[in-house]
Amino acid sequence: MIETPCRDVPLQEWTAALAAARSEGFDFFDWLTAVDETDAPESPGFDLVCHLMNSSTGQSSHGALARVLVRTRVPNGQSAASATGLWSGAAWHERETHEMFGIDFEGFDDGTGLGLRPLLLPNGFDGTPLRKSFVLAARASKAWPGAKEPGESSEGGEGSPAHTEKPGRRKIAPPGVPDSTWGPR
Repeated sequence: MIETPCRDVPLQEWTAALAAARSEGFDFFDWLTAVDETDAPESPGFDLVCHLMNSSTGQSSHGALARVLVRTRVPNGQSAASATGLWSGAAWHERETHEMFGIDFEGFDDGTGLGLRPLLLPNGFDGTPLRKSFVLAARASKAWPGAKEPGESSEGGEGSPAHTEKPGRRKIAPPGVPDSTWGPR
């Protein structure tokens, strides 16, 4: 397996780095997304990642396209420059990244003049679901399938013979489940 090289660039050089990669032959825009690194000890924020390929390198019998990742750190509350001026196909990815992570893209243009707007989530949805800080309300209202301890039955509730409480064991909530103080009372 061939490892894809990654170019880390400062935020202010994001579009210049993308344009440089394009001029080097990385002409095929594959995808763009973000990774929530807001809990990083140094320079917390979001890693904005763009995957590009060189379409002329797959012409040999081996068929492997040259690939590159271009990555920058976007501090929480800041925005990145849009890649739509280089690849119009970046518009869908930037809309998704904006909706799921809350990252704004300066100069975004998908040809409609409507700017960054919802793409996947229903109208009126509040929040950014791919951020680590987003509370998964569905997990708070529905039992987690792995919540049963060994020996506990799915029948019977508290007080029934099937329900056993293990002294000294603390209950561990699965990832994304808020504590008992969250939600309406």
